[in-house]
Amino acid sequence: MKKRTRRQLQGWGAVSAVIAVVWMAANWSVVWPVLVAVLAAAVVGGAGWALLRAHRLAVGQDRAWRAREEARARELSMAEVDALSWQEFEEYVADLCRRDGCTKVVVSGRSGDLGADVVGYLADGRKLVVQCKKYAPHRSVSSQDMQKFVGTARLEHGADVALFVTTCRTFTKAAVGLALRQDIVALHRDLLGAWVKGARLETLIPLNGGGGGIRRRPSA
Repeated sequence: MKKRTRRQLQGWGAVSAVIAVVWMAANWSVVWPVLVAVLAAAVVGGAGWALLRAHRLAVGQDRAWRAREEARARELSMAEVDALSWQEFEEYVADLCRRDGCTKVVVSGRSGDLGADVVGYLADGRKLVVQCKKYAPHRSVSSQDMQKFVGTARLEHGADVALFVTTCRTFTKAAVGLALRQDIVALHRDLLGAWVKGARLETLIPLNGGGGGIRRRPSA
């Protein structure tokens, strides 16, 4: 039964094809402009798609190249930072703050400062408290490091903006989570490199160790 149905469908298909060919032959003056238009549209559409694909590929390659070059430039600038002592690093961070318009910038320069390595005021008057950690690039800032800063930045020093800056590449997941919950701005090596290369502090304040925005809790 199925074979017979298939043969019937094939037969009707062949008949339909013959009828279509005969009709087009009889009405060629009407058909050929339509066929030409369809063919032209197909050619134009195919060419447009190919150009769009080539453009997207070129843009993607350009972005990847720029990202590699920017990372390379940051690392070249960070080589000088890596050569600093921890005391010099704190002074350097203070200079970056001054460069970006901070006032009354003071460096503690001593142990027992309760996490306030650098203190100053942003251009809008908010108090800035900075914790500086001069770690090797391969290390990570731990949750314990972040907990200590969280416990003193606002309660002890009255920070409006609490900034944790490090020369290492990452914060642990727990440290980043704590920074998000406690509204700490966490700058890892890449973000510090961008700061060193000229990014303004105000553009870095909304970022955390993972590169996402700090979410402020709504006030009561």
